[in-house]
Amino acid sequence: MRIVKNGDVHVSAPIGMPKKEVEAFIAQHSEWIVEARKKTAERQKQRAEFYNQLPLTTRAQKEEALLRLKALIEPMVERYAKEMGVRPSVVYYKPMISRWGMCNVKDRSVCISAYVLLLPEWCVEHIVVHELCHLLEPSHNACFHALMDQFFPKWREARKETLNKTKNY
Repeated sequence: MRIVKNGDVHVSAPIGMPKKEVEAFIAQHSEWIVEARKKTAERQKQRAEFYNQLPLTTRAQKEEALLRLKALIEPMVERYAKEMGVRPSVVYYKPMISRWGMCNVKDRSVCISAYVLLLPEWCVEHIVVHELCHLLEPSHNACFHALMDQFFPKWREARKETLNKTKNY
């Protein structure tokens, strides 16, 4: 049994288990469900408060964010791409809340979430290096982690800091 982000309760049971047994299990754990739903709602509220710090509803807000993103990200990409011997085909920005960045290894594009503007600069640097490393190694295997260690040794601390900000990386 688990509580998903929207507060719904999801219960998994073996095929053939009588419905009454499943319902009894749910009833036995009703207090846990209430508490878990409260915690989930609080986490969602905190998450929304975090992302709402960067309003992106008006055209002016989006344009201002884009200028700030370019000023922050482009020098990092230039520095690390040169150091790593890679070149993304394009770097673009989207207001993603499910991830901080994406790398499409096929077309060599890198996308960075606009919400990195809410993070400390060293955490943003970690995200940039992470996505550029994918141009060298597509998966999160030992080779990828070795590349991260080589090009951004404090990546684990940055990742932890980023997780502490939003609980969603």
